Amino acid sequence: MGVRGKVAIVTGASRGIGRAVAERLGRDGAKVVVHYQHNKEAAEQVVSIIAQAGGEAVSVSGDVAVAGDIRALYEVARTQFGAVDIVVNNAGTVVGGPVEYISEEDFDRVIAVNLRSVFVSAQEAARHLSDGGRIINISARTPVAAVAMLGVYGATKAGVDVLTRSLAHQFGPRNITVNAVAPGPTDTDLLAPDARANLDAITGQTPLRRLGQPADVAAVVAFLAGPDAAWVTGQTIYADGGIL
Repeated sequence: MGVRGKVAIVTGASRGIGRAVAERLGRDGAKVVVHYQHNKEAAEQVVSIIAQAGGEAVSVSGDVAVAGDIRALYEVARTQFGAVDIVVNNAGTVVGGPVEYISEEDFDRVIAVNLRSVFVSAQEAARHLSDGGRIINISARTPVAAVAMLGVYGATKAGVDVLTRSLAHQFGPRNITVNAVAPGPTDTDLLAPDARANLDAITGQTPLRRLGQPADVAAVVAFLAGPDAAWVTGQTIYADGGIL
């Protein structure tokens, strides 16, 4: 039965990888809380697509940098659907450039969105996630493949990886698995313009010779969310077409 009947929260679900994850879990039978920050119309499209496939979903706005907004996602899941079984911490932001030009405000924002939000979500999961549940954090390949102008972003994702492994030990006695998925270059609107201008060079680095699609990453998340991944925890899985 896979994830059928389970209740999933997906942050940053109005576009890109988060949208593909929400639609995949909804298509597989999960009830989905579709989080978005700004684009209500896009989030409602995701809800509609899930409903057309016979699933259930609701959209919820909020800023994952605000702890109260994360707590509200769990509250909506519990009041609307009665439980929280799967959490996909996908929402993220990028700041790049020479370190001397990155403001403290930008630094704090990236830390809050990419790392602190995962921490706050874990606190809520400790209180509300069903035993046997799943936590899946979206990481990146930057912790092991450093990029000159993405040091701050890479540091947040390294933190996500370490937190993932630690949480796996904490939640393990409740049969809750905690894993991370690290996409490679993926065809979303967050793909850097310089990367998009050099797609041949990027795709030439992968054995599969193509750019990743959001559905590729969503398929890995769906596996980790389901019963076949019950023995997989504390891992960062690189869904990158072999680029590393």
